[in-house]
Amino acid sequence: MSQQHPYQPYPPQQPQPGYGHPAPQPPKKRSVGKIVGLGCLGIVGLFVLLGAVGAVIGGGDSGDSKGTSAVAEKTPGDKTEDSGQKAPADNKPGKEKEEAASEGPVKITAKKTDFSKSILASSSDYTSVLITITNNGDEPIDVNPLYFTITDTNGTKHTAELGVDEQQIDTVELAPGENITGTVTGKGTFTAKYVTYTDGFLGDPVRADVS
Repeated sequence: MSQQHPYQPYPPQQPQPGYGHPAPQPPKKRSVGKIVGLGCLGIVGLFVLLGAVGAVIGGGDSGDSKGTSAVAEKTPGDKTEDSGQKAPADNKPGKEKEEAASEGPVKITAKKTDFSKSILASSSDYTSVLITITNNGDEPIDVNPLYFTITDTNGTKHTAELGVDEQQIDTVELAPGENITGTVTGKGTFTAKYVTYTDGFLGDPVRADVS
């Protein structure tokens, strides 16, 4: 005869409706009309956005082209660039104008020569140029060593030193057709490039290259 165990558990009980966890609800479905409406709104918004971007780009292009045309415009009255005309030269009064030795009523020739030291020269540190000046005009001209300057090859102008060369040109008045020869001397040792003569300091200067 079999015996039952005194502590045999009861069989599991099934949960009763209304107790414990609630039954899961089926998911809600969106209506087809609502989905279509949202899609149309998205498309309309996209077109509006594209139109705004196009307007911004178009406005920037028009501004750029307008700025370019403004740069290309020329100032009214500026005819120098269009016509190719050059600005007039600067002809200020008093600007020194030297004539060639062969032009005008005065003719000058200048040659290199040795310095002939006189008793008035303190040293031999001088440079002399032998000059012949001829009056080819109708009026007399004055000749004076102080009316001559010597310009060297460096562009430095030297005034005449009086009495230091024994062959110094005399101070005379040359009648039309007359000429005179003598030296003009500058201080220091240099290479003479040309000589400039000015009648009475106020006349037109005449230049002669030193040969």
